[in-house]
Amino acid sequence: MFSVGSAAACRPVFTACLPWLRAGGQRLLPLAAFHGSARCPGPKVAVVLSGCGVFDGSEIHEASAILVHLSREGAEVKMYAPDVPQMHVIDHTKGQPTENEKRNVLVESARIARGKITDLSELRSKDYDAVIFPGGFGVAKNLCTFAVDGKDCKVNKDVERILNQFHKEGKPIGLCCISPVLVAKVLKGTEVTVGHEHEEDGKWPYCGTAEAIKALGAKHCVKEVTEAHVDVKNKVVTTPAFMCETALHLIFDGLGVMVQNVLKLTKK
Repeated sequence: MFSVGSAAACRPVFTACLPWLRAGGQRLLPLAAFHGSARCPGPKVAVVLSGCGVFDGSEIHEASAILVHLSREGAEVKMYAPDVPQMHVIDHTKGQPTENEKRNVLVESARIARGKITDLSELRSKDYDAVIFPGGFGVAKNLCTFAVDGKDCKVNKDVERILNQFHKEGKPIGLCCISPVLVAKVLKGTEVTVGHEHEEDGKWPYCGTAEAIKALGAKHCVKEVTEAHVDVKNKVVTTPAFMCETALHLIFDGLGVMVQNVLKLTKK
């Protein structure tokens, strides 16, 4: 055994990494290993990201939890994101937009995917058994314009195409947090949940989203954070996640229920 601070012990590891770090004077890194790298016996699931960071991209805890649950259930996973500019960049220490900074949704999403990310334009429903959309403000800013336009929002053309394809083929769609607004807009008449419809002393700070869901033409169903609503007819599964101010493990559990129901609907 060697101590973490031992330079001598660390030297062999660092030396082995040098070909990756520097090649021809350039910094190069291999794509990091990911659980989706190996072939899995379970359903094939596409996960659609919207950046990296709750205020301008995918909610990282939600995305990670979904990936953990999918891994545990033996699903084969591949991640996608649109190759488009972010609406803006938020300084997460201040919760405010930065000035004169631009980022790309695909590039930022690659942080969560450990480099293994594909342009959303290449996603085809025929290649998968299900699709899941983690939440985060990136959904409302980068996958659609809900954050600005509310019920009059426009949805990214590839997101709209994908939702329609999976729905037409009877393949399940999983969504959490704010992402149910996507199916509420695209697939009229669907049943979804974003949690409760009243703030309840700050426990449900985004409860107003429920009314927006109704305005978009969907039916809102009240659910607890540890629950998921299953629209059996449309094969849409939703859970509140961070729409609720509560303990992280409860959000994790609710996401697990959503994932399990999505996989159950694949009948694989």
